[in-house]
Amino acid sequence: MNNFQTKVEKQLANSTVSKLSNRKKNSKISTSVRKLAAGWIIFQTLFLATPILAQQKSNNNLNYGEFLKKLADNQVAKVEIDETTNLANVTLKGQEKGSPPHEVVLFEQNQDLIPKIRAQNVDFAIKTSVDRSTTVGILLNLLIFFVLILGLIMIVRRSANASGQAMSFGKSKAKFQMEAKTGIQFNDVAGIEEAKEELQEVVTFLKEPERFTAIGAKIPRGVLLIGPPGTGKTLLAKAIAGEAGVPFFSISGSEFVEMFVGVGASRVRDLFKKAKENAPCIIFIDEIDAVGRQRGAGIGGGNDEREQTLNQLLTEMDGFEGNSGVIVIAATNRPDVLDQALLRPGRFDRQVMVDYPDLQGRLGILEVHARGKKIAPEVSLDAIARRTPGFSGADLANLLNEAAILTARRHKEAVTMLEVNDAVDRIVAGMEGIPLIDSKFKRLIAYHEVGHAIVASMIPGHDPVEKVTIIPRGGAGGLTWFTPEEEMGLETKSKILAKITSLLGGRAAEEIIFGTDEITQGAGQDIQMLTSLARKMVTKFGMSDLGALALEGQEQPVFLGGDSGTRNEYSEEVAAQIDVRIRNIALECHNKAKKIIGENRLAVDRIVDILIEKETIEGKEFRKYLARFSPNYQSEETRDRTLSLTKK
Repeated sequence: MNNFQTKVEKQLANSTVSKLSNRKKNSKISTSVRKLAAGWIIFQTLFLATPILAQQKSNNNLNYGEFLKKLADNQVAKVEIDETTNLANVTLKGQEKGSPPHEVVLFEQNQDLIPKIRAQNVDFAIKTSVDRSTTVGILLNLLIFFVLILGLIMIVRRSANASGQAMSFGKSKAKFQMEAKTGIQFNDVAGIEEAKEELQEVVTFLKEPERFTAIGAKIPRGVLLIGPPGTGKTLLAKAIAGEAGVPFFSISGSEFVEMFVGVGASRVRDLFKKAKENAPCIIFIDEIDAVGRQRGAGIGGGNDEREQTLNQLLTEMDGFEGNSGVIVIAATNRPDVLDQALLRPGRFDRQVMVDYPDLQGRLGILEVHARGKKIAPEVSLDAIARRTPGFSGADLANLLNEAAILTARRHKEAVTMLEVNDAVDRIVAGMEGIPLIDSKFKRLIAYHEVGHAIVASMIPGHDPVEKVTIIPRGGAGGLTWFTPEEEMGLETKSKILAKITSLLGGRAAEEIIFGTDEITQGAGQDIQMLTSLARKMVTKFGMSDLGALALEGQEQPVFLGGDSGTRNEYSEEVAAQIDVRIRNIALECHNKAKKIIGENRLAVDRIVDILIEKETIEGKEFRKYLARFSPNYQSEETRDRTLSLTKK
């Protein structure tokens, strides 16, 4: 039997070696195909040879020697020989009925076997079974053929996609909409009425051009939206797209610039080519300062790719061929870095300022964003608008969203003023921290914040106190908020000095209550702010005895061609005089703050005790306590009357 196995293995090995040697002779077959073929041969060998090996290892099998021995001992009852598989099915005497016969693997030449069987008078038969090995081999070879064809198709498709991407590398990535359905109309934009009016005119140009061309007016080439972040520039572009009803292309300035020189210019050409085919239409470029910065400036030279892209943009907007029926609307919050050639009439004919909203604008924005929210009837949007000067449209939208989140977190059905006030505090000062335990540190913070509030309340012209708290927020141990009674605008010298004095109120309270040896670094940020204000008063605003001189200009970035180092615009003697004036302003305001704290010491101590107990005092409540404990404090009516007389 071992000889037979060895013979079978040699035949399989010889077959494998011959096939491999034949494939190696063919030099046209690639290395990958040869490896695949070798693997397939091993696969076939395993699948085709496994049944024979399994048959040999079966418990119901007899080897050839055992079969001859049982035949000689007259233990064999029946023998059936299959010429196709070269197997013998042997039934032994005394074998249980229904049990399968034993299988015996025969040699290829069995001349002596049949006579021995006949000599023992054993029931003997020869049969021929169906040979399926050829069919299995053909099916397996067809399978590998289909796998190879499928792999070839995938390789061809991948190469075709790669070549297509290479050809489309310079195409524009702008999003195109035949009729932009942004879901936003001009009615959904509030707080920037002047900008809406300018852009409404552009939409009218596109819808009814004959209304303007009849009197010789030309459609503007471009409109540049300028304003701080979050004021609604992109929202206005969406409103234009929703109102105009013309093809709309939108793209970001950064999508023009690539690593390879010339790709951005190619994309600009492709964008304007598509736009001219769909004219009249609108192209909106967001953050145009990414591609429109000044050319050839800076220490390290210019950026060739960005400059070529900008040159192509300038040519497309107003070059030799001209551009008809395509309006370019761009948005940026850095107009100071844009190239002057981009800003001239003929390219961007109009520059629309989208600034922070005023009181009425904030009220309109709040009404727009409050439409889909459940707000309690007692919530006053007018009060919220008055408390949020300097907020942009995005800030106001975030404010109402934060209030709605707090409402859901507290399991309430509608937003109340408590959630709105907490949301304002979170946006202005940061997340609320863990309240401090009653200790010397907590009392020191309380005196510091009450010092700010009392000094600000005692000085005419300062904004009224909105809230005093010793709950940590955003890294600060305590905070004092002020809400201006009027919109931010021009500030007088007295108001700036009042701010500086109130900033020193915290340090003054620390010195008077705890002594100069116990002052803390808590006033560090206050000192930085008052130093900046005092320097501006002397060097920019002309509010000192040095005269109305602008001794310091605007700081110019290096990449705009400015000097890499700092250059003083005055002599060393003037610099010394500036330092003296700044120091005098700080000292005068500091002494004034210490005087106010000393004169109102009783009110400071009483309000500090109340603040430590409550941890937060609202503005109206604070003014009531101050009027009760300090005889020097003027009521709001008296203060307003004094201010009106001062203004007259």
